[in-house]
Amino acid sequence: MQKPSAKTQKFILKFFPEIMIKGPSAKRQMVGQLYANLITLLERIDTDINVRKFSDKIEILTPIGFLPEVRIVLLNTPGIEQILEVLQFDNMDSLEKIKHKVGEIVTPELKGKTFSVRAKRTGTHSFQSTELERTVGGYLLAHTEAKNVDLHNPEVTVKMELIESQLNIITTKYKGLSGFPIGTQGDILSLMSGGFDSTVASYLTMKRGIKTHFVFFNLGGMAHEIGVKQVAYYLWSKFGASHRVKFISVPFDDVLTEIFRSTAPTYMGVTLKRLMIMASEKIADELEIDALLTGESVAQVSSQTLRNLAIIDEVSNKLILRPLSTMNKPEIMSIAGDIGTRHFAENMPEYCGVISQNPIIYGSFKRMEKEARKFNYEVLDKAVADAGHIYVDEVIDDVNNLAPIEVITDLNTGEYVVIDIRGKAECIETSCECIKIPFHKLKTEFDKLPQDKEYLLYCEKGIMSQLHAQYMRDDKNTKNVRVYRPLV
Repeated sequence: MQKPSAKTQKFILKFFPEIMIKGPSAKRQMVGQLYANLITLLERIDTDINVRKFSDKIEILTPIGFLPEVRIVLLNTPGIEQILEVLQFDNMDSLEKIKHKVGEIVTPELKGKTFSVRAKRTGTHSFQSTELERTVGGYLLAHTEAKNVDLHNPEVTVKMELIESQLNIITTKYKGLSGFPIGTQGDILSLMSGGFDSTVASYLTMKRGIKTHFVFFNLGGMAHEIGVKQVAYYLWSKFGASHRVKFISVPFDDVLTEIFRSTAPTYMGVTLKRLMIMASEKIADELEIDALLTGESVAQVSSQTLRNLAIIDEVSNKLILRPLSTMNKPEIMSIAGDIGTRHFAENMPEYCGVISQNPIIYGSFKRMEKEARKFNYEVLDKAVADAGHIYVDEVIDDVNNLAPIEVITDLNTGEYVVIDIRGKAECIETSCECIKIPFHKLKTEFDKLPQDKEYLLYCEKGIMSQLHAQYMRDDKNTKNVRVYRPLV
């Protein structure tokens, strides 16, 4: 619908239905947490964004210049079922004023189309909602070029809410993320490999309102760790940035060496998973976290049969959640595509599944007990003691501190080729050569470029370009890649 010029835009947020059916105390706590989360997230965009809390909704009033950023935040915030973009008009205290105002706004949208009018009314009025609908509908039919009224299958539905004398005309409706607000369901520690399964599982717990921390078991060196930090940062910044969470990296190469020394080849895979659970439990205890999260799906690999999962779980007293347990791989990959982690996963190496020879499918508890006694658990304890703890929002600085990547702000200081790694189709306008390579293709496509040139990676905020430049330096020993971040 055509919108009049305005300096502000209003959103009305409807709560996830499961929030509304809670008892009064639980409902107040969840609505209050969602309100606090939105304040935290939206203040980072602009301090003039106004957030108002009601018993059945939250209203956002934002300067029009921040509309795209605010919309993205609202679409990715757990706890919101529906997002309505509305035009607000005050002093609409009569049917006469209302019908003229609605006609002024929606007339261009109705030309040659069937329509219906749907109205909700709150407060004291001299008319009912049905009378409001009939009056506005009759006026629109008589004063616009609409084709006809169709109450069952209209091409355009004119939606409005009247709250006392405030008229809200709904211009756009979006489906929210649903789920519970983060901070209402406690904390969980996600075993994060960076692949399809662990990233989707982490998203699902964040969506359910669980504050999701990450633990990574490093079997592949610094490049692998940087890759996992990238996707952890992405998930947190998109779905969970209302709360600070930890990223713990556990050096597991010595643990793997000890597995090879002590464990029968057929039981190596199950042993590795058991040791990861044991280490995660120790870390969760330090962080006072009661539950662990894995991306395991029943029968997807040999260690994930019901018997082997039972053998793995016996090493921990923690609650272990497996939200993907009954999903198949295409379903998991589809969700990864929807939430934006597929490209990360496709470029992430897999180490857990390569250590077993003829892995056991239906393990024996007695045999596992025998194998477990041969392992030197001092190695595991040392790995946990040596683990690195940072907050996820510190990932960028942490990666850069490894070997800082130079940032170029002025393209006139040398001869460069800018590589725009954003997902957008067009390249940023620059004074030098610019080529487009989306970040998920950078690993393979960069090798095809002339290596006698200096390349600058570019993304809008400079975060992904920093991480990928560092990743390429560590993974490929690339010396001719830096970061371009123009001065604003």
